[in-house]
Amino acid sequence: MQDYRKLLVWQKAHKLVIDIYVITKGFPKDELYGVTSQLRRAAVSIAANIVEGAGRKTKPDFARFLTMSLGSTNEVEYFLVLSKDLDYLKSEKYELLNNQLIEVRKMLLSLERTISSDSDS
Repeated sequence: MQDYRKLLVWQKAHKLVIDIYVITKGFPKDELYGVTSQLRRAAVSIAANIVEGAGRKTKPDFARFLTMSLGSTNEVEYFLVLSKDLDYLKSEKYELLNNQLIEVRKMLLSLERTISSDSDS
């Protein structure tokens, strides 16, 4: 078990969640239970799975939760594209959030590889 707050990937994922919450406040009210809710939920899932995995006792368990976080990055990616295509997100905001997402995804992949190779030894 480790302190998830010390993981840079969690810090970046948490910032992404905060930024998504702030930006989605401007989404149409009729999307509150649609795109807004789904995008927020998927973003929270990225950070929450890092937290849950960090609390597990074994590296394979942690790696499994990182895999779930990675799956949620794909979901967030889609909802960002959809939000942009529906004109809920301006291109600049889309680019900012998408770049944050790409960074988090790369960090998750790297951490998952490191943990998985440590477990194999």
